[in-house]
Amino acid sequence: MLKVSDLVTHYGHSQALFGIDFSIEAGEVATLLGRNGMGKTTTIHSVMGIVSKTSGQVLFDETDITAWPSYKVAKLGIGLVPEGRQIFPNLTTHENLIATARGSETGAWTAERIYDLFPELAQRKQSMGNLLSGGEQQMLAIGRALMTNPKLMILDEATEGLAPLIRQKIWESLDRIRQEGLSILVVDKNLKDLMKLADRHHIVHRGKVVWSGTSEALDRAQDVRDTYLGL
Repeated sequence: MLKVSDLVTHYGHSQALFGIDFSIEAGEVATLLGRNGMGKTTTIHSVMGIVSKTSGQVLFDETDITAWPSYKVAKLGIGLVPEGRQIFPNLTTHENLIATARGSETGAWTAERIYDLFPELAQRKQSMGNLLSGGEQQMLAIGRALMTNPKLMILDEATEGLAPLIRQKIWESLDRIRQEGLSILVVDKNLKDLMKLADRHHIVHRGKVVWSGTSEALDRAQDVRDTYLGL
């Protein structure tokens, strides 16, 4: 579904990505792992067209989206849950959900289904975005991405800064979404939970993917975890 090949990205004269390579199959849950500052968010922003690529190729559903702007990437079927949530603070919960809603042939994700997935949001329909808790904002950010009815959902720092009970709620919701066949790419630091959820992991170090494998393989690779994840 997604194939990233030899992706190079610069910020001005500073090179951030040095030939990123990875792929995600339809219905697969994959991760980008690594310490802070290694290029995970830049990889996501490059895929989404938020930052310009210097070279390389991004294919999505067999379409070359390398040079596409972010709005065209989103319309093609990639939903982003950005780091920091970035919900609209001056819109209500419900308005946030429908602001970027996009129908599909199956009409899979509606506001009603989001409220079923996150009952907490149903109780806060008319609350302004800036009055929601951090956990509620993250649920809303996930719901907003699902309302675009994507083929692939990308989450950048899926549970960062959230209380343990809320983190568990997020992981449970992602598992439920996965069971419906949606492809997911996750960036997060909670390796224990990621290894239960994901089919494949990609470790990013200094702007390159240095290791890829299954949860079982990563569980056995203590040296890899020590070297690149500090775990």
